[in-house]
Amino acid sequence: MHDAIDVATLLERSRRPECGAIAVFLGTSRDHHEGRKVKRLSYEAYEPMAAAALDALERETRGRYPVVSCHIVHRLGEVPITEVSVAIAVAAEHRGPAFEACRWAMDELKRTVPIWKKEFYAEGGEGWVEGTRLGP
Repeated sequence: MHDAIDVATLLERSRRPECGAIAVFLGTSRDHHEGRKVKRLSYEAYEPMAAAALDALERETRGRYPVVSCHIVHRLGEVPITEVSVAIAVAAEHRGPAFEACRWAMDELKRTVPIWKKEFYAEGGEGWVEGTRLGP
């Protein structure tokens, strides 16, 4: 979880002869947030809990949508600007379910997986990025 995400390997793991679509989402580190210049990011988690949550999310995505596979990888530690911090690949027979499942999985990841992002600002200082509230 601490190394750069190998997108080519993720795609290879997602290929299935019965599938005509692989939808991929790559979340990359950007250099700004809410008007502040960001020079670097760091992600933290209790790794066993985060890994279990990602595995559960993959299973739930496969159960909720007519997809054959769902693979989710999230990087921890420092992630330089422009590098991939999260990758999701969903394979399905057709593109519609693949796109829908990929978007839902990313939204659920942001909402439920216990991974925290800290930004380090160009003008100095740092701050944790507020997550999405659970529940109503």
